[in-house]
Formats: sequence, C-alpha cells, structure tokens
Amino acid sequence: MKNILIASTSTIHGSSYLEYILDELAIFFKDTEEILFIPYARPSGISHDDYTKTAQNAFQKINKEVKGIHTYDNPAEAVKQAKGIFVGGGNTFVLTNKLYKNNLINALQKAVNNGTPYLGTSAGSNICGLTIKTTNDMPIVYPPSFDALKLVPFNINPHYLDPDSNSKHMGETRETRIKEFHYFNTPPVVGLREGSWLHVKNDSIVLKGKLTARIFKVNEPPYEIEPGTELNNFELS
Repeated sequence: MKNILIASTSTIHGSSYLEYILDELAIFFKDTEEILFIPYARPSGISHDDYTKTAQNAFQKINKEVKGIHTYDNPAEAVKQAKGIFVGGGNTFVLTNKLYKNNLINALQKAVNNGTPYLGTSAGSNICGLTIKTTNDMPIVYPPSFDALKLVPFNINPHYLDPDSNSKHMGETRETRIKEFHYFNTPPVVGLREGSWLHVKNDSIVLKGKLTARIFKVNEPPYEIEPGTELNNFELS
C-alpha cells in the first residue's frame, strides 16, 4: 500500500524548512516516531551531517526523530527497516547517482510499495517519477541511468514556474523545456508549483496545496488541474 507525499519544495518564501507542510507531515507520519533521512542530494554541497541536522530541527517541531542514512553501515538494510523515509532536495543527478551506487533504487521501490511512508521534496520528488529527465538541475555527475523509482506513472517537474510577461529574459521557459522533453519522450509531466504536493495513497493521486498544477501530455496542449483533483482521472499513464 503506497503512501507518498511528493512535494515541490522544502521551503516556500518567508517560512522555515518544511514549515508550510508540517501540519500535514504530523498526520502523514503519525504512526512513525523515527524517520530515515536520505541527504544525498546535498543542496549547495552541504555535508550529509549538516543537511540531516536541518531535517532534524524541522521534525523536532512535530516530535519526530530523524536519522541520516549515511550513518548506517548498510544503507539498503536501513531502508528495509525504516518506518518512514524522507528524501530531501538538492541536485537530482547527485542524488540518483548515490542511490545507484548504494544499491538503493530497488530497496526504496520495495519499501514504498510495501507501505513505508515516503516524503520527497524537490530532488526527492523528482525521483518518484519514471525518470529524472524533467529535473531543473545541472548534470554535474553522471548516474548509471536516468531511470527513477517509478512510483507514479508520469514524470515530475518540481518548482514549476510560469512565464513572467514582465521579464526581459529571452531564454527557454519551463514549458518550452518540457515540450523539448516531449519531442523525444512520451511520459506525461506534472508541473508542481511551489507549496504544492501530491498525495499518493494506493492507486489514488491527489493534488494538494493552494495552487493549480500544470499537466503536459505529448502532442496535446498543456492544461491546469485544481487542488483536490485526482490525477488518475486524467489518463496520465
């Protein structure tokens, strides 16, 4: 029984780390006292210890303990034994490379598909999709594969940004880049705006938060879905 929160970001403007979603996390992890944190994405090159401390400080507010996976001798066994899992944001290529290096792709798939609650933010959300090809990150390392955890039947674009009509920037918009992806690839893409998340419960996938999400399907015009929409109804697969 899958139970997943796929959040666009860990921090929204004017709030502290995970603050905007802490009430939701208190419910989501209600049966879990200790959460296994995977800090591999290392935003700005932060150390695994320092990144774990950031997560610990946030989860203390809802009386949850956090332990970094890097402190275990056997990461795959740590995933297998975990009662709750959180994969933080940062660089998706760095994260994916480390997951493959530590043989954690299959371990995470098995754990989540067997019901272990999983929270992903940013890069940790990107890896929930079919591949990491719709990440916004620079490919600063080369993972063995772009294939991700395949926990949902589509790709994800966290931090989705709408074009700014007042901007003088003449480069590609996020929508243009996703269209480029669809020139070579067929999976649907869900553009998650900041402060939005998907709650996956078994076969149900529901958009949460206050903002709409943008849906991209190959050879079709993109469209918006409202919070509370169940994505399964849109034939995403």
